[in-house]
This record gives sequence, C-alpha cells and structure tokens, in this order.
Amino acid sequence: MSDYNVYLVEDEENLSQVLKAYMEQEGWNVTVFDNGEEAAKNVEDTPHLWILDIMLPGIDGYEVLRKIKQHSDTPVIFISARDQDLDRIVGLELGSDDYLAKPFMPRELVIRAKKLLIRVYESGAMVPKKIEVTGYIIDPVTRKITFDEELINLTSKEMDVLLYLIENLGTSKAREEILAHVWGSDYFGSERAVDDVIRRVRKKMPRLNLETVYGNGYRIVTS
Repeated sequence: MSDYNVYLVEDEENLSQVLKAYMEQEGWNVTVFDNGEEAAKNVEDTPHLWILDIMLPGIDGYEVLRKIKQHSDTPVIFISARDQDLDRIVGLELGSDDYLAKPFMPRELVIRAKKLLIRVYESGAMVPKKIEVTGYIIDPVTRKITFDEELINLTSKEMDVLLYLIENLGTSKAREEILAHVWGSDYFGSERAVDDVIRRVRKKMPRLNLETVYGNGYRIVTS
C-alpha cells in the first residue's frame, strides 16, 4: 500500500514544503496545517498518520495530540526543535509513536514514517480478522476492540503491544522483546515504557488475563 493519507502540522513553511515533497515522492497524499488551531479542527478525520511539531502558534502539538487520541488511535510522530528527553517522554505518554528532534534529514522522517505505516497497516495482514479473548472482540485490521458491543479506545502503542501479545498467546514476552517489536530496534528509551503501556491496557481492559511473568515480562492467557 502506498496511497497513505498523511497530515503534517508544521509552522515553518520551508520545512513543511520540503517534507511534503519528500513524502509525495513515496506516493502519499499529504495535507499541511501551519498552526494548531487548524489541525485541531480536523482531528475527527481519519488520515493514516499525523506528523506534529510540538512548538506551534496557538495550540501546541501536545494539545493537538490529546484531541487526536480522543477520537482515534491514528499513529503520530512528534517533531521538535527542543531536543529534550521531557518532550519525548511526554509525547510517548500521551500516545505518540515516535519522536524526531530537529534538525533532521527529511529522508530520515520518511524512513521512520514508512516503517510505522507498514507496521500499523500492513504487518497485521496475516493476523485473523477478528479475535475473541475473554469476551473482548479484537479486530486487528480496523484496530477496534469491543466488549458487550461497547467500544474500547486504545492508543496506537497500546494496540500494538496488545496485538503482539495476542499473536503470542500464552507465551511470555520479555520487555526487551516487546520494545524491539513495537518501538523498534533503534529505540533507546527505558523499558518502563512497556510497563506504562501494560498498566494502561489493564486499566482499560480489566477482564483481560494479562499476566506479569516475574523475571520474564508479560503474557496473555485465555483462562
């Protein structure tokens, strides 16, 4: 699949046009917003990917991300001129999938975006269309979860971790394995990111048998 729809939120016009051109070379459809207010008006749309600058006039990227995640689990990449751990950590906690500090090569953003898009929309092609686990109906294709016909909203990272554990049902997966599969082998953050996601999944899906295997990570069992 190449005709992805990408929403880019970047107030530096020169940069946004360069990034747009690079992504369009991949065959993607790119819509550019130059401020947070305009982006926030479109959070109910369903692009395949959002790319957000943190520092925006008016509403900042964090607020736009919060609004996006209220409506969907669309993957998000944060970009920022402030190369600070706090920006990256807060972004990940709010549900972003990747973080890129300025300055960066446009090609690097394209590579990261492509990797994320393939993982989210193409790697699940071999997964059964719908899965039932302890009463939860999970659709890996649409990335929707229901329980008693009630929709359960997970962030993109929460969904990725859940699907990975379901693909390996009954088998424990170490934190480093989960990090490598979901965050990528080039992720250098703390393994606590996995614990945070697991905690949120348990809160949102309390009937799920998501076990801690002490000394060896996590697993999902059916009974």
